[in-house]
Amino acid sequence: MRAVVETNRRALGRLFQSGLIFTRAGTRLGRDLLLAHQHLFQVMALLVRLGEGSPRRRVRGRRDAEVEALFAQVQALLARTSELSARSDGLLARRK
Repeated sequence: MRAVVETNRRALGRLFQSGLIFTRAGTRLGRDLLLAHQHLFQVMALLVRLGEGSPRRRVRGRRDAEVEALFAQVQALLARTSELSARSDGLLARRK
């Protein structure tokens, strides 16, 4: 999780430092990276939900399907954030 947050932060920083944020593609990517940042906060909230309560309580209180659904959401959000960061790297590479 920390690695994804740091990658997202670096991508946003490079976008601003390079000046690409002021281009059409850079603005779109910046907006997407900010959305990804929101997704990361959602991931953190989901992880907190998964970690609530004692292990025994979690097993009894939640169905396996619910836990699996939460893990799937976390994985999907992390994958989307990584995809956006990779797009940022690609845009910066093309501009050099």
